Amino acid sequence: MPRKKKKQSNIKRLLRLIALVAVSLFLFTTFQVLTLRFVNPPFTLGTTYDRVVQVYKGEPWQKPTWYWVSLSDISNHLKKAVLASEDQRFLQHHGFDFIEMKIVLRDLTSASRTRGASTITMQTARTIFLLPSRSIVRKLLEAYYTVLIEILWNKQRIFEVYMNTVDWGRHILGAEAAARSYFNRSAKNLTREQAALLAAILPSPRRWSPVMPSEHVRWRQKRIMAAMDKMPAI
Repeated sequence: MPRKKKKQSNIKRLLRLIALVAVSLFLFTTFQVLTLRFVNPPFTLGTTYDRVVQVYKGEPWQKPTWYWVSLSDISNHLKKAVLASEDQRFLQHHGFDFIEMKIVLRDLTSASRTRGASTITMQTARTIFLLPSRSIVRKLLEAYYTVLIEILWNKQRIFEVYMNTVDWGRHILGAEAAARSYFNRSAKNLTREQAALLAAILPSPRRWSPVMPSEHVRWRQKRIMAAMDKMPAI
């Protein structure tokens, strides 16, 4: 076989292999996301990563406090407080809040990094499907999973998974565990003030506390309470 034809044949084989891998990954991730539309995730990659790190360091494994509850068993105060804190246009966007992104870009150009642009769907994608990382690859995968989630899940399911898997402190996973750990009550019975405090610590749940709130957390609580009445019921 002439060298030129052999080279072309090798390129075609490589392209076919790449296409096969791409299609296989697409089918796998689609099945993965579709399954969790109906089945509650048994773990998150974040908690799995924490366990591996602790084992590697020789530290005793502390199982996260985690109780899965339906959206109907979570206080409307907490649902509205989380929306006010994390994603006020959750029901309007399709996974990416471009209005918020513009504000973040404006803040960056003015050297005032006061907020992030991650939506609830984006946070759910990285919590459930991705390991902690700040790489470009992780960001691209986060965007990919965000699109899949928005296509295959409805907003109620996205919000339910988020509320049950979000990190609410060291070894505290989800709304029910947070309510019991911090206020010794179920998520369904949280008061308006308690809900706003829980939402106020979400940007940094391992540094801030809702039971010993700093002045900054109190300030966030007041802002969240002011916005809660404008939030939709989910």
